[in-house]
Amino acid sequence: MDFHPFIRVEGVPGKDFRKQKVDIVNYSAVIFTSRNAVDHFFRICEELKVKVSQDCKYFCITEAVALYLQKFILYRKRKVFYGADGSTKSLLEVMNKHRENEKFLFPSSDSQKKDIEEWMKANKCDYATASLYKTVSNDVKDVLKTEYDMIVFFSPYGVKSLFENVPQFKQNGTHIGAFGPTTCGAVEEHGLRLDVKAPAPQAPSMVAALEQFLQGLGKK
Repeated sequence: MDFHPFIRVEGVPGKDFRKQKVDIVNYSAVIFTSRNAVDHFFRICEELKVKVSQDCKYFCITEAVALYLQKFILYRKRKVFYGADGSTKSLLEVMNKHRENEKFLFPSSDSQKKDIEEWMKANKCDYATASLYKTVSNDVKDVLKTEYDMIVFFSPYGVKSLFENVPQFKQNGTHIGAFGPTTCGAVEEHGLRLDVKAPAPQAPSMVAALEQFLQGLGKK
């Protein structure tokens, strides 16, 4: 088994962030949907010498992202919130309790899903989005010269990178695995056969899904 990242995350430079005309200190709450968002938010703050108020509230997609904030702030339960099950729906339910009193800042990537932004717009929230990082493809042409039995993707951008590196890629006998509904969708949208899908009722993780798939091959 080899690990080769098909994509990488690059931060938006401070000078480019300034062009977005978003004044961080004007916002009372920040929404984080990943650790990347946390890293690049505080990177920009440091780069531009912005001091975030101690009263600022943080709304996080998962408890893991919320706990990651301890790397940057003094963690207080009264100002850090997260969804019950890691879904966007549960995050929005938490945000809904505070939307009347908060001015939200949503740090995101250049390819962020629009569901949270659409919800804030529909609910007339006071908010702004800020593009702080972007996902770019790695050069994996040499990697793909190896004939792997299976390629496993954890992001739709990994699938995009595959075809950017090898536009004429043919699946043939190569098995394809994907984690998450958007990644699975990207695999199928590119005309590939999806052999291993996770999470699933009997396979909540990719490890479990792979184990089931390999056991199935062994029975043939």
